Amino acid sequence: MSDMKRKVVIMGSPSVGKTSLTQQYIAPPTYNTAYYPTIEDTSHKTVTHNGVQYECEIIDSAGLEEYSLFPGKYGIGVHGYMLVYSITSRQSFEMVPIIHDKILDYAGLEKVPCVVVGQKTDLGEERAVTTAEGEALAKKLKAGFIESSAKDNKNVVKAFDVLLAEMQKEYNPAPEKKKSSWWSWGAK
Repeated sequence: MSDMKRKVVIMGSPSVGKTSLTQQYIAPPTYNTAYYPTIEDTSHKTVTHNGVQYECEIIDSAGLEEYSLFPGKYGIGVHGYMLVYSITSRQSFEMVPIIHDKILDYAGLEKVPCVVVGQKTDLGEERAVTTAEGEALAKKLKAGFIESSAKDNKNVVKAFDVLLAEMQKEYNPAPEKKKSSWWSWGAK
C-alpha cells in the first residue's frame, strides 16, 4: 500500500516558533536561537500514525502580521493546519481565531482538521496566555490543543501527532476499518 499524502500548513504570527517547531520535528535535535523571518519553506517527512503511513508535506508559512490578505494557496489541497501562538504573546494568541476564520472562509468549509499549539513553554515565567485559555479556544474552533517548546523539544512530535489524529478523524476514521474487516471474507 502506498503512503497516504497529507499536506499541512503551519500558520501564525511572526516569531511564535513555527520554523523551530517544524525543524525540530523534521530533523531533531535542531534548534537555532537566531531568528530569521521565514518566507516559506516546505519539508517532507514520512510518519506512521495508528498503523497508517503518511507522507507529510509540511509548509512552514511566513508569519504574517495580519491575515487580511489570506494566501490562497494555503486554502487549496491542504489536509490540516497547525495554528501556532506564543504563550508569551497575547497578540499572537488573538491572531489564531482570525487565521482560522480566514481558512474556513477561503476553503468554504465549516470545519478543518486543525491543532492549536501554544509554543514557547520554556518561557513559562513570561506567560501571557493560560493553558485553560488555549484549551478553550481550541474547543471553540473544534481543534486539537497542545502546548510545546521547540527549544526543549517538548511535545513537538506530539503536536504533529495531534494534528494527524485530527486529520484521521476527518479523512479516514477508524469505523471504516471495522467495516472492511467484516467484508474481507469475500475480498480477494
